Amino acid sequence: MPQRRVLESVPTGQSGQSGQPGPVRPETGAELLRRVAQEQSAGRIPALTAGVMRDGMLAWSGGRGRVGGSRPDADTQSRIGSISKTFTAVLVARLRDEGRLDFADPLDRHVPGTPFGDRTLAQLLAHVSGLQAETNGPWWERTPGAEWPGLAETLDGGTARHRAGRRYHYSNLGFGVLGEVVARHRGCSWWEALRTEVLEPLELRRTTYSPQQPHASGFAVHPWADVVLPEPDHDAGAMAPAGQLWSTVADLARWAAFVAGDTGGVLSPDTLAEMREPHAVEQAPTWTAGYGLGWQVLRVGERTLVGHGGSMPGFLAGLYVDVDQNLGGVCLANTTSGLRPLGLVADLIDVVETREPRMAPEWTPVPELPEGTLDLVGPWYWGPMASALRAGRDGMLDLRPLGEGGRASRFRPNADGTWTGLDGYYAGETLRVGRGPDGRVTHLDIATFVYSRQPYDLGAPIPGGVHPAGWTGSGPNGGTDGE
Repeated sequence: MPQRRVLESVPTGQSGQSGQPGPVRPETGAELLRRVAQEQSAGRIPALTAGVMRDGMLAWSGGRGRVGGSRPDADTQSRIGSISKTFTAVLVARLRDEGRLDFADPLDRHVPGTPFGDRTLAQLLAHVSGLQAETNGPWWERTPGAEWPGLAETLDGGTARHRAGRRYHYSNLGFGVLGEVVARHRGCSWWEALRTEVLEPLELRRTTYSPQQPHASGFAVHPWADVVLPEPDHDAGAMAPAGQLWSTVADLARWAAFVAGDTGGVLSPDTLAEMREPHAVEQAPTWTAGYGLGWQVLRVGERTLVGHGGSMPGFLAGLYVDVDQNLGGVCLANTTSGLRPLGLVADLIDVVETREPRMAPEWTPVPELPEGTLDLVGPWYWGPMASALRAGRDGMLDLRPLGEGGRASRFRPNADGTWTGLDGYYAGETLRVGRGPDGRVTHLDIATFVYSRQPYDLGAPIPGGVHPAGWTGSGPNGGTDGE
C-alpha cells in the first residue's frame, strides 16, 4: 500500500518554507482564503471549499459558507461531476497497459452492437468520436439513469453527429460507453473496478459513488433573490462513469498529485504523460483549450494546466495542475451556477507561485553515468546546424539546438544500446550510435538524420555524400551560385 502523502487538512496560517513541501506561509494562506471568500460572496455559493496541492502535499485548504450549520473543510464531500471522467480514463489506460486493449481499437472489438462501433477508444477518450453530447430521452443528470441494456436500447443511427476525428465535440455519452468497456473486461461494475484498482491503492477513502456524511447538499440559487432551491440527486446508472462521483478537497489534492506524476503504482508514468498530451483542441482563433485522453489541457496565460472541471445539478467543481511546477488546486461548490472553477484554481496557483516561488534545486554531481555516455555528449551537427547533446540526471539524453532552428528531443536508453525519443520531432523515433572500426563514436543516426561531430563530416555516412570540394569560399566553378 503506497504511503498517503496528502495531508487530511492544513489549517490556514500554519507556516512553511518557500520552495519546500509542506504548508504555505500564514500570509499566503490569508490571501488564498481571501480569494475563496471573494468567490463565495460574489457567486452567492452556499458552501465553497478549495485547496492547493504543492509537491504532492495538500499545502493549504479553506472553506466559506455553511454545510449543516458548520464551515465546510477539506473532508466535506461534494459531487465532482465530470472529474469522474478522469478516473474512468485511468481505468481504460490500465487495461491498455495490461495488453487487454489498444487505444486504437474500434469500440466493436470490446462492446459490439452499437451503431458507432467503428469509433476508436482513443476517439471516445479525447471527445473526437463525433458522438452526441448527451443521451437520448430526459436529461440524464436530473433523472434516474438506466443500466447499460437500457442505455444501449436508446442508441440509434443519429447518435453519431460528426465524422470520427473531424472535430472536438464533448460527449458525456462516450464516457458512459467507456465505463461499459471497463465493466466487460473486469467482469464487475465500473464502480467496483474503480474502487479496487484506483481508490483503495491511493487511499482515496472519501471518494465514493454515493454521498457519505459530512457532505454538502446541492442547491440552485435564485438569479434575482437570495434564496435557494434543492436540486435532485439521482443515480446516473450506466452514465455514472461520466459524472457520478463524490469527493473531498483532501482526496482531490491526492488526485492532483497523481496528475502531476505521483501515480502510486496505479498507472505507468509514461502512460499518464501520454494521456496528458492534447489530442484535440477546441475550435478558436487562438488555442486555449484542448483535450487529452480523459484530461482537459488548458492554456491560462503562460501556464498549461491539466485537469478537469465538473458540474451536476447543484454542484460545480474543478481540479487543475501545473505539472511542470508540481502545483495545482481544487475547488468544490454546492451550487448549479456562480462558480468559475478554472478561474478560481488558476488564481490560487498564481497566489502561491507569486508569494512563494519555487527554490531552485540544489545541484550535486551524479554518482556515475552509464558507461559510454560521455562519448555521446557535446556538440553535434546535422548538416551546418549545431545542436548539443547533454546527459540528464535521470539517465536520459537531451538534444537541444544551438541558435535558431534545429530539433529538440529527449531520449531514453534501451537495453540494445539504442535510444528512443520521448518528445518533439523525434518522439518515438530511434537514435542509433554509429562507431568506427576502433569503437569510437563517429555519428548519430536519428530516424535517418545523421548527426556528425563536424558539419558534413567526411568520416560520417552523410546521406547523399559530401561534395569532394569540401568547404570553400566559392562554388566548384569559382562562383558562389555554381556558375
